[in-house]
Amino acid sequence: MEDWQELIDSGLLDLYVLGETNAEENLYIEKMSALHPEIQREINEIGIALEKYALNHAIQPDPIIKPFLLATIDYTTRLKAGEPVSLAPTLNEHASAKDYQQWLERPDMVLPADFEDVHARILSYTPEAITAIVWIKEMAPQEVHDQEYERFLILEGTCSIYIEDQIYHLNPGDYLQIPLHSKHHVIVTSEKPCKVILQRVAA
Repeated sequence: MEDWQELIDSGLLDLYVLGETNAEENLYIEKMSALHPEIQREINEIGIALEKYALNHAIQPDPIIKPFLLATIDYTTRLKAGEPVSLAPTLNEHASAKDYQQWLERPDMVLPADFEDVHARILSYTPEAITAIVWIKEMAPQEVHDQEYERFLILEGTCSIYIEDQIYHLNPGDYLQIPLHSKHHVIVTSEKPCKVILQRVAA
Protein backbone atom coordinates (compact mmCIF):
# COMPACT_ATOMS: atom_id res chain seq x y z
CA MET A 1 0.00 0.00 0.00
CA GLU A 2 1.77 3.10 -1.19
CA ASP A 3 -1.36 5.27 -1.49
CA TRP A 4 -2.29 7.09 1.76
CA GLN A 5 -6.02 6.89 1.03
CA GLU A 6 -5.76 3.15 0.54
CA LEU A 7 -4.06 2.89 3.94
CA ILE A 8 -6.85 4.89 5.58
CA ASP A 9 -9.53 2.76 3.94
CA SER A 10 -7.81 -0.49 4.95
CA GLY A 11 -8.71 -0.23 8.65
CA LEU A 12 -5.09 -0.78 9.61
CA LEU A 13 -4.93 2.62 11.32
CA ASP A 14 -7.72 1.62 13.69
CA LEU A 15 -5.71 -1.43 14.71
CA TYR A 16 -2.61 0.75 15.09
CA VAL A 17 -4.35 3.12 17.51
CA LEU A 18 -5.64 0.11 19.47
CA GLY A 19 -2.11 -1.30 19.69
CA GLU A 20 -3.01 -4.38 17.64
CA THR A 21 -0.45 -4.01 14.84
CA ASN A 22 2.93 -5.74 14.66
CA ALA A 23 6.35 -4.12 14.52
CA GLU A 24 6.52 -4.21 10.72
CA GLU A 25 3.09 -2.59 10.37
CA ASN A 26 3.99 0.05 12.96
CA LEU A 27 7.11 0.98 11.04
CA TYR A 28 5.16 1.25 7.80
CA ILE A 29 2.41 3.40 9.32
CA GLU A 30 4.90 5.72 11.01
CA LYS A 31 6.78 6.08 7.72
CA MET A 32 3.57 6.90 5.85
CA SER A 33 2.40 9.36 8.51
CA ALA A 34 5.71 11.22 8.23
CA LEU A 35 5.22 11.53 4.48
CA HIS A 36 1.48 12.23 4.45
CA PRO A 37 -0.11 14.59 7.04
CA GLU A 38 -3.48 13.07 6.14
CA ILE A 39 -2.36 9.82 7.82
CA GLN A 40 -1.39 11.55 11.06
CA ARG A 41 -4.65 13.52 11.02
CA GLU A 42 -6.61 10.27 10.60
CA ILE A 43 -4.69 8.66 13.49
CA ASN A 44 -5.54 11.63 15.73
CA GLU A 45 -9.21 11.49 14.74
CA ILE A 46 -9.40 7.77 15.46
CA GLY A 47 -7.83 8.35 18.87
CA ILE A 48 -10.35 11.09 19.71
CA ALA A 49 -13.27 8.94 18.53
CA LEU A 50 -12.12 5.99 20.65
CA GLU A 51 -11.70 8.23 23.70
CA LYS A 52 -15.24 9.61 23.27
CA TYR A 53 -16.59 6.08 22.91
CA ALA A 54 -14.81 4.96 26.07
CA LEU A 55 -16.16 7.91 28.06
CA ASN A 56 -19.71 7.40 26.79
CA HIS A 57 -19.66 3.68 27.62
CA ALA A 58 -17.68 3.83 30.86
CA ILE A 59 -18.97 1.59 33.65
CA GLN A 60 -19.36 3.42 36.93
CA PRO A 61 -17.74 1.51 39.81
CA ASP A 62 -20.00 0.34 42.62
CA PRO A 63 -19.75 3.12 45.25
CA ILE A 64 -20.04 0.49 48.00
CA ILE A 65 -16.77 -1.23 47.04
CA LYS A 66 -14.41 1.62 47.97
CA PRO A 67 -15.74 2.35 51.49
CA PHE A 68 -15.76 -1.35 52.42
CA LEU A 69 -12.27 -1.83 51.01
CA LEU A 70 -11.06 1.12 53.09
CA ALA A 71 -12.93 -0.25 56.11
CA THR A 72 -11.20 -3.61 55.69
CA ILE A 73 -7.79 -1.94 55.54
CA ASP A 74 -8.67 0.14 58.61
CA TYR A 75 -9.86 -2.94 60.54
CA THR A 76 -6.69 -4.88 59.68
CA THR A 77 -4.54 -1.94 60.77
CA ARG A 78 -6.40 -1.70 64.08
CA LEU A 79 -5.87 -5.40 64.78
CA LYS A 80 -2.15 -5.14 63.95
CA ALA A 81 -1.93 -2.19 66.35
CA GLY A 82 -3.23 -4.37 69.16
CA GLU A 83 -7.00 -3.95 69.14
CA PRO A 84 -8.45 -7.13 70.65
CA VAL A 85 -10.68 -9.22 68.44
CA SER A 86 -14.29 -8.97 69.57
CA LEU A 87 -17.43 -10.61 68.24
CA ALA A 88 -20.43 -8.39 67.53
CA PRO A 89 -23.85 -9.78 68.50
CA THR A 90 -26.01 -11.32 65.80
CA LEU A 91 -28.51 -8.88 64.35
CA ASN A 92 -32.14 -9.96 64.61
CA GLU A 93 -35.59 -8.47 65.18
CA HIS A 94 -34.87 -8.18 68.93
CA ALA A 95 -31.58 -6.29 68.50
CA SER A 96 -31.15 -2.71 69.73
CA ALA A 97 -28.46 -0.04 69.74
CA LYS A 98 -27.45 -0.90 73.31
CA ASP A 99 -26.25 -4.31 72.09
CA TYR A 100 -23.50 -2.45 70.20
CA GLN A 101 -22.81 0.22 72.83
CA GLN A 102 -19.17 -0.83 73.37
CA TRP A 103 -18.44 0.16 69.77
CA LEU A 104 -20.84 3.09 69.47
CA GLU A 105 -19.21 4.83 72.44
CA ARG A 106 -15.70 4.57 71.02
CA PRO A 107 -14.22 7.92 69.92
CA ASP A 108 -12.86 6.43 66.71
CA MET A 109 -16.26 5.17 65.54
CA VAL A 110 -17.33 8.53 64.17
CA LEU A 111 -18.12 9.98 60.77
CA PRO A 112 -15.07 11.73 59.22
CA ALA A 113 -15.30 15.33 58.04
CA ASP A 114 -14.48 14.34 54.43
CA PHE A 115 -17.35 11.83 54.25
CA GLU A 116 -18.71 11.48 50.71
CA ASP A 117 -21.41 8.90 49.95
CA VAL A 118 -20.91 5.89 52.19
CA HIS A 119 -18.56 5.36 55.13
CA ALA A 120 -18.04 2.13 57.07
CA ARG A 121 -16.18 0.98 60.17
CA ILE A 122 -15.94 -2.76 60.75
CA LEU A 123 -16.80 -3.97 64.26
CA SER A 124 -16.04 -7.65 63.82
CA TYR A 125 -15.29 -10.21 61.17
CA THR A 126 -15.54 -13.99 60.95
CA PRO A 127 -15.86 -16.24 57.89
CA GLU A 128 -19.57 -16.46 58.72
CA ALA A 129 -20.39 -12.80 59.36
CA ILE A 130 -19.14 -9.25 59.01
CA THR A 131 -20.60 -6.47 61.14
CA ALA A 132 -20.03 -2.75 60.59
CA ILE A 133 -21.30 0.70 61.44
CA VAL A 134 -22.27 2.31 58.14
CA TRP A 135 -23.22 5.89 57.35
CA ILE A 136 -25.17 6.49 54.12
CA LYS A 137 -25.43 10.08 52.91
CA GLU A 138 -28.05 9.83 50.17
CA MET A 139 -28.32 6.31 48.80
CA ALA A 140 -26.76 2.86 48.46
CA PRO A 141 -27.13 1.48 44.92
CA GLN A 142 -28.99 -1.59 43.84
CA GLU A 143 -27.38 -4.92 44.58
CA VAL A 144 -28.27 -8.60 44.96
CA HIS A 145 -26.86 -11.08 47.48
CA ASP A 146 -26.92 -14.76 46.57
CA GLN A 147 -24.57 -16.09 49.25
CA GLU A 148 -25.30 -13.93 52.29
CA TYR A 149 -28.13 -12.31 54.18
CA GLU A 150 -27.86 -8.54 54.66
CA ARG A 151 -29.34 -7.14 57.86
CA PHE A 152 -29.92 -3.54 58.94
CA LEU A 153 -30.51 -1.93 62.32
CA ILE A 154 -31.21 1.78 62.00
CA LEU A 155 -29.39 3.93 64.58
CA GLU A 156 -29.85 7.51 63.35
CA GLY A 157 -31.70 9.16 60.49
CA THR A 158 -34.31 7.49 58.33
CA CYS A 159 -34.31 5.60 55.04
CA SER A 160 -36.44 3.62 52.65
CA ILE A 161 -35.19 0.22 51.54
CA TYR A 162 -36.60 -1.00 48.24
CA ILE A 163 -36.70 -4.80 47.89
CA GLU A 164 -38.00 -5.84 44.49
CA ASP A 165 -41.48 -4.19 44.39
CA GLN A 166 -41.73 -3.62 48.16
CA ILE A 167 -40.74 -0.46 50.06
CA TYR A 168 -39.82 -0.48 53.75
CA HIS A 169 -39.67 2.88 55.55
CA LEU A 170 -37.25 2.58 58.45
CA ASN A 171 -36.70 4.74 61.54
CA PRO A 172 -34.20 4.49 64.42
CA GLY A 173 -34.60 1.14 66.15
CA ASP A 174 -36.07 -0.63 63.11
CA TYR A 175 -34.59 -3.91 61.86
CA LEU A 176 -34.78 -5.44 58.39
CA GLN A 177 -33.27 -8.48 56.71
CA ILE A 178 -32.87 -8.60 52.92
CA PRO A 179 -33.94 -11.94 51.40
CA LEU A 180 -31.50 -13.85 49.22
CA HIS A 181 -31.56 -13.27 45.44
CA SER A 182 -33.54 -10.01 45.83
CA LYS A 183 -32.68 -6.73 44.14
CA HIS A 184 -32.57 -3.94 46.72
CA HIS A 185 -31.32 -0.42 47.25
CA VAL A 186 -31.43 2.23 49.97
CA ILE A 187 -32.65 5.83 49.77
CA VAL A 188 -31.96 8.11 52.72
CA THR A 189 -35.05 10.14 53.66
CA SER A 190 -33.59 12.25 56.49
CA GLU A 191 -31.57 15.44 56.18
CA LYS A 192 -28.67 13.88 58.06
CA PRO A 193 -26.90 10.67 57.00
CA CYS A 194 -28.55 7.41 57.95
CA LYS A 195 -26.37 5.56 60.45
CA VAL A 196 -26.92 1.79 60.65
CA ILE A 197 -25.51 -1.41 62.02
CA LEU A 198 -25.06 -3.55 58.94
CA GLN A 199 -24.41 -7.25 59.15
CA ARG A 200 -23.81 -9.71 56.32
CA VAL A 201 -24.23 -13.34 57.33
CA ALA A 202 -23.32 -16.36 55.22
CA ALA A 203 -26.38 -18.21 53.97
